[in-house]
Amino acid sequence: MNAHSYTFGYQPATIHHGSGVIADLETELARRGLSRALVVTDATMRDVDHVMEPVREGIGESLTDVFDGVTPEKYLKAAYDGATRVCEENIDALVPVGGGSSLDIAKQISVLAGHDRPLDDVATEILDREEILVPDDDVSLTDIFAVPTTLPGADLSQVAGVKLSLDPDRKSKSDVPSAGVSDSRLMPTAVFHDLELFATTPDHILARSAMNGFDKGIEMLYTRHHNPLTDGTALRGVRLLYENLPTLTADSTSRAELSRVLQGIAAAQYGLSTPNAYRASVIHSFGHAIARNYTVQQGVAHAIAAPHVLRYLFEQIDGRRDLLAEAFDVQDEDASEENTAAAIVEAVIDTRDALDLPSRLRSVEGTKKNHFPDLARAVIADPFMEAGPRDLDATRSDIENVFERMW
Repeated sequence: MNAHSYTFGYQPATIHHGSGVIADLETELARRGLSRALVVTDATMRDVDHVMEPVREGIGESLTDVFDGVTPEKYLKAAYDGATRVCEENIDALVPVGGGSSLDIAKQISVLAGHDRPLDDVATEILDREEILVPDDDVSLTDIFAVPTTLPGADLSQVAGVKLSLDPDRKSKSDVPSAGVSDSRLMPTAVFHDLELFATTPDHILARSAMNGFDKGIEMLYTRHHNPLTDGTALRGVRLLYENLPTLTADSTSRAELSRVLQGIAAAQYGLSTPNAYRASVIHSFGHAIARNYTVQQGVAHAIAAPHVLRYLFEQIDGRRDLLAEAFDVQDEDASEENTAAAIVEAVIDTRDALDLPSRLRSVEGTKKNHFPDLARAVIADPFMEAGPRDLDATRSDIENVFERMW
């Protein structure tokens, strides 16, 4: 295949965007012949009536129950318990509500419930092999209808992660291995971007989750798997987010501003996750290394890492900086390559600071400088690094230096 050829197969979720669109959920279920929906969320969200009541009303008579076993750690135990409910109660639709953890657990529930073997046997084999076992290709998995209330941009994705333990109290977080799964059947069937539900989420939670979604758009532009179609959506998404994310920390975010943020998140992740490629890469690998070793939210890890990772990339490679400069509206035909790179990094810093997010690794509880070699190894071993720019040769010493700069 030459440099001007590409293949792009993508089947995203149906997107419902606007105020009150959650009311259309039962109609969407009925249109697809589904009638037994299980809401998947966490114990805190279950009691947030101004979110859950519209969701319950939107599902209507198709609502079977609410499963509230989700935790931020995303243990296999939660997916196991949810899959048990799906099998015993003939659930045909999962409705994850809240953040990315609810969506990931819903996907894992769908995977576990899709096997034709006893659930205990499947779970035991997953733990023994330390990898997620996916049902045969000809098996239809339980449909997912995502209702996000945060902004990490995980809802147009066919991947999910989980921590492999059926006894989450037995070990510390760092001792429990993680595993991921990617399958086209895990792309949500529909996503409901309801402005009224997002408006109930506190600004600081929206802000830190948004940094994750924002970085997806940035990485879509320099991933080795980029193509003209993903370039177009990612460029538009980054521009919308750069212009509108600062409104999240204003005294009052209008529905129009919130709508533009959500449009940016959707555009930034559109095409991110396809059967043959996942287009998040280096920033996400750094974020994983931080968030999986310390008690810190993924978006905060991204806020700390992103400017330093981009500076490192631009020192090593071109990184498609001209396209990124267009996305951030910092083009200057007279600027040197170094000045263009510096302007992009500064735009990312400005966005992070406007969201009032941390800027230093030392602000994360438990971090120490002597951890840098282990963190660097974690970055290099992270599967998302495989989607990084083709000409990037990441060495452990270089990555340790990036953590030194973050400190």
